[in-house]
Amino acid sequence: MISSARRPRRSVQVAGASAAALLALSACSSSDSESDSPGKSGSSASAGGPDKVSGTVNVFAAASLTESFTEIGEKFEKQHPGTKVVFNFGGSDSLAAGITSGAPADVFASASPRTMKTVTDAGGAAGAPATFVRNRLEIATLPGNPDGISSLKDLTGPGLKVVLCDRTVPCGAATDKALTAAGLKLTPVSYEEDVKSALNKVVLKEADAAVVYKTDVKASGDKVRGVPFPESAKAVNDYPIALLKDAPNAEAAKAFIALVRSPEGQKVLTGAGFTAAP
Repeated sequence: MISSARRPRRSVQVAGASAAALLALSACSSSDSESDSPGKSGSSASAGGPDKVSGTVNVFAAASLTESFTEIGEKFEKQHPGTKVVFNFGGSDSLAAGITSGAPADVFASASPRTMKTVTDAGGAAGAPATFVRNRLEIATLPGNPDGISSLKDLTGPGLKVVLCDRTVPCGAATDKALTAAGLKLTPVSYEEDVKSALNKVVLKEADAAVVYKTDVKASGDKVRGVPFPESAKAVNDYPIALLKDAPNAEAAKAFIALVRSPEGQKVLTGAGFTAAP
């Protein structure tokens, strides 16, 4: 509760020159009351304000963003008490299909401009998407790299069980570009629905190697060994993010996107192995 200005306990004699003193005292009391009233500097309006966000933010994001976006989501909830970030991670194509089919979502973060275009062409974005990071490929091998894999060409060796991302998802499309740049053809034992599924085949020792993102290799710790290869430079993926047109919580969504693109959000993403967008 805002307290009113304290009145002097001492009585004032109103006579002759004392009248001027009473007028001055009254003016001082009025000034003190105005400074304590709501809406002035230091009031509750500046602490909360009309721009305060709350509620749930539904974020559809590429599987390769799982670890970094989860961390950013935790930061967001701490910065905005009363909010909750709910993630739907998966293959970018599947997520885009869900959005265009009417799935309730506030934000879409894709692993490629092509899959984002599916949403923008359908009129699903509230504005132009912004590229916020880049990612590149690595070969994930079993711990210790027992098969001595050092290049994409080594993946074509006989008896080697290799898995790839499906060509419809950004990881798979990038792998196709890298293989084309290397002049290679590769027949995997399976195509996986997203990058996490491809990596998991190696983690579970169901495959000898997989072509995945550098960030996913880093996130797996010592469960796999990462092998860089030069052709990955020909298949760098830009990651765009967009506010969705029918976002149920647009204001909170804007605040989440702002955090992702802020120095604090970028520090999390580059720490996970992404490259900052130019």
